Amino acid sequence: MTKRVVTFGEIMGRIAPAGFLRFTQCLPGSIELTFGGGEANVACSLAIFGLDAAFVSALPAENAVADACVHRLRGLGVDVSGIVRARDGRLGLYYLETGANQRGSNVIYDRAGSSVAIVPSAAYDWASLFADAAWFHITGITPAISANTADAALEAVKAAKQAGVTVSCDLNYRKKLWKWDAGTEPQALAERTMRGILPFVDVVIGNEEDAEKVLGIQAVDSDVESGELNVGAYEGVAREIVAQFPNVSKVAITLRESLSATHNNWGALLYDANVGESFLAPLSSGSYQPYEIKTIVDRVGGGDSFAAGLIFALLTEGLDDSANAIRYAVAASCLKHSISGDINYATRPEVEALMGGAASGRVSR
Repeated sequence: MTKRVVTFGEIMGRIAPAGFLRFTQCLPGSIELTFGGGEANVACSLAIFGLDAAFVSALPAENAVADACVHRLRGLGVDVSGIVRARDGRLGLYYLETGANQRGSNVIYDRAGSSVAIVPSAAYDWASLFADAAWFHITGITPAISANTADAALEAVKAAKQAGVTVSCDLNYRKKLWKWDAGTEPQALAERTMRGILPFVDVVIGNEEDAEKVLGIQAVDSDVESGELNVGAYEGVAREIVAQFPNVSKVAITLRESLSATHNNWGALLYDANVGESFLAPLSSGSYQPYEIKTIVDRVGGGDSFAAGLIFALLTEGLDDSANAIRYAVAASCLKHSISGDINYATRPEVEALMGGAASGRVSR
C-alpha cells in the first residue's frame, strides 16, 4: 500500500523576471507567475516520486488564480481535498530576483492578510486528515506567518502524534516573517514558538544556520556568510538538538557552502539517534565530498527538495536505512538546483542515477 504523507503550509504566487533580470529592468513588461511554498513543494516532489501526498492549506474562494493554483497541485498528483476555500483573505505572493555570481537572490514577501494567515486553526479537521497518514511534514515558515498559523501548527503536530503519525519539521528560519507579536524580536519569537512545537517532532531538518537562529545551537568554527563550514561540528549540533528534545530520533542538516549565488558546494549530514551515529553524503572513497554545483539555475526550493527526498527514502524499502536515505535526499536536492521554479521535477530514476555516480549530465538517448 502506498504510504500517505500530509503537509501543511502556505502556497503563494511566485512572481519573477525571466532569467537573472532585475525588476527595474523588466517592468513595465513581461513577468512570470508560478506557484510555490515550502510544504507544497515537498508534497509535489513526493507525488512525483510516487507517494500518496496531500497538501493542507487555505486559499480564497471564488478566485480564479487560486483555482489555477489548486489545479496545478492536482495535476501533479497532490491530494488537495484538505485545502480550505475561505471567504476572507487573499492569495499570498512573493517576488523573486534570481541572483548570479556575487549578487545574491532577493525575496520580497507580499503575504499579509492571506487566507492561511487569517483562517482559525479550528478550520482544519486534523483527525480526518491524519486518518490514513503515515507521515506529517511542516516547516518553521508556517508558524511564522501569523498567530493563527502558529496555533494551527501546534494543534496539527499534537494531533499527528495522537494519531501515531511520524512528524518531520524543517526549521526554515525566515526573519522577514516572524512579526506577528509586536513586542517580541523575530528570533526570540521563533525560538519560543518552535520550542513549543519540537516536543512533538520525530525528524528535525535544517540548514547550516537554522539551529543557531531558531534554537541558539551553533556549529563551532563555521562561517556561513563566507561559505566556510566545519562539517564535523554539525554532528555536535544534531546531538544537542536530540539532547534538548529526546523525542527526536533523527536530525538532518544540509551543508551549503555558498561560493557565489551560482556556485555552491552541496551535501548533508543525518544523525540517527537510535544508533548514535552520523551519516554524510555524498561520499567519495569513503570520505565526504560535496557535490560541486557550478551553474545554479534556481536554488529556491532546494531545502524543500531535500526534505522530500529524505521523507521518501525513509518511507521506501531499500532506501530507508540512514546511509541510503541521506544519499537519496542530497542527490534529489542537488538535481533541484538545475530546475527553474520552486518544485523539484526530478524523478526517482534520475535521483538514483546520480546516487550511483552518473553526474556528467550526458544526453540520455
